[in-house]
Amino acid sequence: MKTFIASLALPLLAAAAPTCTPATTDANPPFSVMAVRSASPIHYLQLNAAGQKFWLGGQTSSYCPTEVVQNCPPGNQTILAPGGNALDVEVPGGQQVYVDPTGALSFTQAHSASIPAGSSVGNLAYQPGTPWAHYTFNGWGATGLMACPTEDNRWQVFAAMSNATVPSGKVGDCLGFSALALPYEGDVPAWQYA
Repeated sequence: MKTFIASLALPLLAAAAPTCTPATTDANPPFSVMAVRSASPIHYLQLNAAGQKFWLGGQTSSYCPTEVVQNCPPGNQTILAPGGNALDVEVPGGQQVYVDPTGALSFTQAHSASIPAGSSVGNLAYQPGTPWAHYTFNGWGATGLMACPTEDNRWQVFAAMSNATVPSGKVGDCLGFSALALPYEGDVPAWQYA
């Protein structure tokens, strides 16, 4: 009887676990990001683009103009372009990813290359690995990325540095996390992120 119960439990446990695909042989694929920090409220949350910032929790925010609405991608998931310094979008000119002067992981508005003075551009990186690739920030003495609680039950993503200007005003409220980079295969996922 114990053997029978154990054999039923294993498939159920496997079905409950989040599904991820290990790093692909492509050294630089488009990818999504999933936070990993055991025994925390951010464990297994997806990175979402919304309001020109990045969040764990909440929903991806995207937009498609009426001229292309019939052929518009779904825009319901946040995918970074190869390398991780831009979003994977169709909008002409693309949307660049950067860390703003407060330390917040941010992205440009569509049709604009405007980035606040003092921002860090180019220090975000996709790092291939076995079995998992990672996404990280290596500028300003940061140790990767961290998620900081907000009043609307989301976690805003910042460079993991002690002088970040976070929503609560206390960097100690933030949680560092491992940002798993999960390869994305498919069509461009969004016209633009909003």
